[in-house]
Amino acid sequence: MSQAKPILLEDYTPPSHHITHTDLTFEIFDEHTLVINRMQVKRLESGATSLYLNGSALKLLCVKVDDVKAQEDAFVRDEEGLSIFCDKDAFVLQVVTKIYPDENTALEGLYRSGTILCTQNEPEGFRSISYFLDRPDNMSIFTTTIIAESARYPVLLSNGNLVEQEQYEEGRHMAKWADPFPKPSYLFALVAGDLGVVNDSFTTTSGREIELNIYVDKGNENKCGHAMRSLKNAMKWDEEKYGREYDLDIYNIVAVDSFNMGAMENKGLNIFNSHYVLADEDTATDQNFMGIESVIAHEYFHNWTGNRITCRDWFQLTLKEGLTVFRDQSFSADMNDAAVQRISDVKALRERQFVEDAGPTAHPIKPESYIEINNFYTATVYEKGAEVIRMIHTLLGEEKFRAGMDLYFETFDAQAVRTEDFLWAMHIQGGFDLERFSRWYSQERTPTLEVHEEYDESTREFRLNLKQVIPKSVKGEEQLPYYFPLGFALLDAKGEKLSFELERDNQPLLDRGILIVEEGIETFIFREVEQKPILSVNTNFSAPFKIEHPEADFDFLMRYDSDGFNRYEATQKTAMRALQKFIEDGEIDSAYITSFGSILEDETLGLESKAFMLELPSLSVMMQEQELIDVPPISKARSELKKAIAKAYREPMLSVYATYHKAQNSGLDTQSMGERAMKNAVLSYLVCLEDEAINALCLKQYEESVMMTDRIVALDLLENFAPHLAEEPLAHFYERYKDDTLVMNKYLSVLAASEREGTIDRVQALQNDAVYDVKVPNLVRALLGVFARNAVAFHAPTGHGYAFLAEKVIELDAINPQIASGLAGAFKSYGRLNHENRTLMKEALEMILSEKEISNNVYEIVEKILAN
Repeated sequence: MSQAKPILLEDYTPPSHHITHTDLTFEIFDEHTLVINRMQVKRLESGATSLYLNGSALKLLCVKVDDVKAQEDAFVRDEEGLSIFCDKDAFVLQVVTKIYPDENTALEGLYRSGTILCTQNEPEGFRSISYFLDRPDNMSIFTTTIIAESARYPVLLSNGNLVEQEQYEEGRHMAKWADPFPKPSYLFALVAGDLGVVNDSFTTTSGREIELNIYVDKGNENKCGHAMRSLKNAMKWDEEKYGREYDLDIYNIVAVDSFNMGAMENKGLNIFNSHYVLADEDTATDQNFMGIESVIAHEYFHNWTGNRITCRDWFQLTLKEGLTVFRDQSFSADMNDAAVQRISDVKALRERQFVEDAGPTAHPIKPESYIEINNFYTATVYEKGAEVIRMIHTLLGEEKFRAGMDLYFETFDAQAVRTEDFLWAMHIQGGFDLERFSRWYSQERTPTLEVHEEYDESTREFRLNLKQVIPKSVKGEEQLPYYFPLGFALLDAKGEKLSFELERDNQPLLDRGILIVEEGIETFIFREVEQKPILSVNTNFSAPFKIEHPEADFDFLMRYDSDGFNRYEATQKTAMRALQKFIEDGEIDSAYITSFGSILEDETLGLESKAFMLELPSLSVMMQEQELIDVPPISKARSELKKAIAKAYREPMLSVYATYHKAQNSGLDTQSMGERAMKNAVLSYLVCLEDEAINALCLKQYEESVMMTDRIVALDLLENFAPHLAEEPLAHFYERYKDDTLVMNKYLSVLAASEREGTIDRVQALQNDAVYDVKVPNLVRALLGVFARNAVAFHAPTGHGYAFLAEKVIELDAINPQIASGLAGAFKSYGRLNHENRTLMKEALEMILSEKEISNNVYEIVEKILAN
């Protein structure tokens, strides 16, 4: 294919016209849908005589200007849109198009998911519905009329409030929805289908009663309770934390199986991947329940941070997503254990975003160019973006941050704005160094902070020396040091904080245990420190740096640090040191084995925190530490260390398991989830012993447990460590849940993640299984996506994993380019592979690029990888 032209931030120009009101009518028929789009247009640019509307693969039936049919010379079409020639300051434009939802496998615009018609318009799906100014800075007031067959589509939904309904004699009916709040086209939504519904209500602080509805496939209504509770908790939290009250009379959620994303915040009508709505004890894990709570809240919080105030252009995506991820993480921390939430968030950041930052597709949270905007819905924009917001929150403190948010809402409501506008509001209320801090928005890759310490007993002076190591950009350009908050503590031999005097006056956050770092190289001098301190640095992961701290006493910190995150961090550092020792000399680190026992036996720790601390670093994290990625030695090191730990603590672990294994406990409280986390953590070690008695324990857990959490853990462990016992439970699981797509995702994932020999053959065979459908994104992610993250199978020295995934990327690209480009991201490690694997991966990547009809989505990813 010819190289697509990048879209540049510097080329942004405001639209020449503004569509102030949009009146849509959808006539739904069996094989097509008729879309009548009536727009009130206002000229913004003096002298502009043409209006360009975006449109893709539309059958144009009619164009009218001020109710007069336009002549052929009054408009021109091309592959990407429609130019209207009209020399008026204001006019009414009507465009009629015919679209074919059943043929829409890309799942953008209006498409069919099972028996349901639904939309996904972010970022540029609306242009597949009608010709429009399909850009976020055109905010319009929408009214939507839907007409369809009553029996087939009894439920007709769109944005805003339901204002009119009518039943027609010929078996069709109509519903009219009006949204009084202006929004861009990407927030438009429509759903038509025969759905079950769960109803509830929420009374706002001002006394307004909001109707709440969750629509699902009939038969799934009993799986909506957790989602509804999560929604009501989020509504209450946003009122209390940010003073944000819901603004419509109704809030609808619809769950569909075929959805490219997790969920979508369309105004008043959120459309969700069913994975993030449906849950009960028999089909959902604890992680699923937590994920539902988080995503339900995320989409609700978007009502203000994304809908009422939206992005001027797509380069500003982190404006809404980074901010809203920070808000949903804060909500989850308040609802649950804050330390556990912080550990979970940073684990996800490191396993996804740090990998992205280290590869050829690294980009700032506010990129300057793109070929396909769908490729920038990334961990960098979302998760790193949230970390940047968190740093602002840390710098300002709770009270000033809230004041900054209030100013942001008051100043920019009903506008499409830039990240600079958000930073302005925060700077006005907080006064931090805006110019230097803003580098977090424009620079890429993960910086490293080199930490060195000195203590002089005679003067009782402690010197903290910091050096920022800022990697070059993808293009090889030098980047500048950052301005950021650094959490710290100076601890005595008992883990208590030491007193000190800092030789500086410009550190206003010192009483909160935070230093403001401003320079690339900086020294902080602490006086009157009565003994040599143990330094705990970057507490609560205060800034998204990699920390190199050679003097750190991680063995002490993993026992005594009062900061929950840094205690976990110390366990990971000591584990990584032990793993590296085995890789280098084949020896087990006995000191680490002893330290592990201190965590296992510590009764003061919360159970979920302890379970995290007992985990060894994942292969993904270990791969980041390798100069050249070579999976077999790190996989062997991890397996051998786990086995050594299990041998050393067999009896204590069995005791822990016996204490916390409660097969009939289906509670979702912190204690119950912690008990499951702990007993499954020790079981994951015990099965390494290849002991038939422990294998039987694992099998018994599968057979007796009522919670999916316990069942799926047991199934996974049997598949990997006792395959001779796994065949019967796998068959049982399949028969029990084969009609439940969400649970079948788990089944496929267990098999695709298996690290035993022959995984690729089993994955290839599963593509022909009756439960698998290549057109359903969740199933693709569960099978192919999980396989691509299976380092042992994907990076097998034969190269078969690379060739297989390349074939799947090409196949999927013809069906759903967005899902295909997501899969192509698995090749991002190309530039850091050992020579043999790199050569084999290159062949696979070149095979993808050789395809003539490859999409921009896939081209952009693969071309960047090969250029590395």
